[in-house]
Amino acid sequence: MATISLRNLTKRWGTVVAVDNQSLEIADTEFLVLLGPSGCGKTTTMRMIAGLEEPTEGEVWIGDRMVNDALPKDRDVAMVFQNYGLYPHMTVFGNIAYPLKVRRTPGAEIRERVGAAAEKVQLGDLLERKPRELSGGQRQRVALARAIVRRPQVFLMDEPLSNLDAKLRVTMRAELKHLSHELQITTVYVTHDQIEAMTLADRVAIMSEGRIQQLGPPDEIYNEPRNLFVAGFIGSPAMNLLEGEVAENRFRVGGTAITPVGAPPRRGLVLGVRPEDLKLTAAGKGDFNAPVYASELTGESVLVTLEIGGNRIAAKADRHVRHAIGERVGIEVDASRIYLFDSDSGERVPSTPPDPQGE
Repeated sequence: MATISLRNLTKRWGTVVAVDNQSLEIADTEFLVLLGPSGCGKTTTMRMIAGLEEPTEGEVWIGDRMVNDALPKDRDVAMVFQNYGLYPHMTVFGNIAYPLKVRRTPGAEIRERVGAAAEKVQLGDLLERKPRELSGGQRQRVALARAIVRRPQVFLMDEPLSNLDAKLRVTMRAELKHLSHELQITTVYVTHDQIEAMTLADRVAIMSEGRIQQLGPPDEIYNEPRNLFVAGFIGSPAMNLLEGEVAENRFRVGGTAITPVGAPPRRGLVLGVRPEDLKLTAAGKGDFNAPVYASELTGESVLVTLEIGGNRIAAKADRHVRHAIGERVGIEVDASRIYLFDSDSGERVPSTPPDPQGE
């Protein structure tokens, strides 16, 4: 078990800054997810923890030891990669046992530990198979077992589920969640998939352009986005973001007053509201009206896209709701669930729910 401390960490390649003076404290046994789009610095951060990249500046601490000069094999970390990294000529047993064999662990202990690790990931009856005889999910479980068998201080997982189909990803997320609870090993998990981040993490660090934009528990990240980047990145479908102004105690987009807001008159604002916080009603009712641009049944709900002031916004409706394209509908906005951002800086602007009596 170990804490991880990144202190003023920077990684540059010439003029390209991959990680920009970042500090981060990861608690013992914590499951921390580094989340962000391609090129944001999340994988580079993980590789510096592993020792696969050397920091340009700053320090990496694992437990009470600074490991900047330590080789990857001496950092007591285990990595799980996107492409599994299995040896095709070895059996499942051989792949799982490999880290122990290179450390010259006694044979009886190897058999015991491999058996225990294989059972944890439900591979006990597949130990004699070769990787080519396994499904994608089974191969990923072999990679997980190979990491588990070492009993490292730290797990590092680099997009381990991205090569799996949608159904397998759901299954493997549940397995990872259960293993994390059972093993209680500090874990750093890199992904661009927000669903993985929200379901797996104790805390999420959202990165963009080499910097952490927001760090916190998943519900805090979702419900209290600090800036426009976080607001637009977290959520599926994404948060609706509308540029406009506050006038006469209402937020206006073009000539349309959308909803009451608890903020003084001001231009250059972006209003954010999630699709689940918009409720469709009959035309002529609600906070404003708009025509339907598209209606999509997703299974558990209907996603209705609306046009307003040259913008398109999405609303989630009950799965039984049906609206024709071009039909006008009313939209009620949950005024307690709206967000205001400065359109120039992107930072959140303080606001309070409007007083219904004072609209």
